[in-house]
Amino acid sequence: MTLEAGQRAPDFEMATDGGGTVSLAGLAGRKVVLYFYPKDDTPGCTREACGFRDSHPEFAGLDAVVVGVSKDSTARHDRFKAKHDLPFALAADLDGSVCEAYGTWVEKSMYGRTFMGIERATFLIDETGAIRRIWRKVRVNGHVDSVLEAARSL
Repeated sequence: MTLEAGQRAPDFEMATDGGGTVSLAGLAGRKVVLYFYPKDDTPGCTREACGFRDSHPEFAGLDAVVVGVSKDSTARHDRFKAKHDLPFALAADLDGSVCEAYGTWVEKSMYGRTFMGIERATFLIDETGAIRRIWRKVRVNGHVDSVLEAARSL
């Protein structure tokens, strides 16, 4: 099943950095920027996270919550968040169920070998839980600006 704009976002509940949890139901009534990324503290993922960090005041001004999702542990998220002063939750999808539900656990290839991994993707979810915009196979440069512009239009 492939998710499309206009569909209801799959619910989730995941552990986060700092010993917390985050769920879509718990964010009801707010815009949600749910972004999936392959791995903490790698070059592209760090640039993307820092982009969301730098634009955090603008997202907050739109009552939009940013949540980063990877399969890294909460302990690894804690270190990544502290190292880069990230002001938003990093969720640990340890069993991959949320990645599966959002269609971001995909076959990838690098240097002639194939493997399963997280496709960099972002979902903009409105206050009612409906997906309003999807970015797949995200290129980091300019991405946060695109998401922010779309959030402004909701």
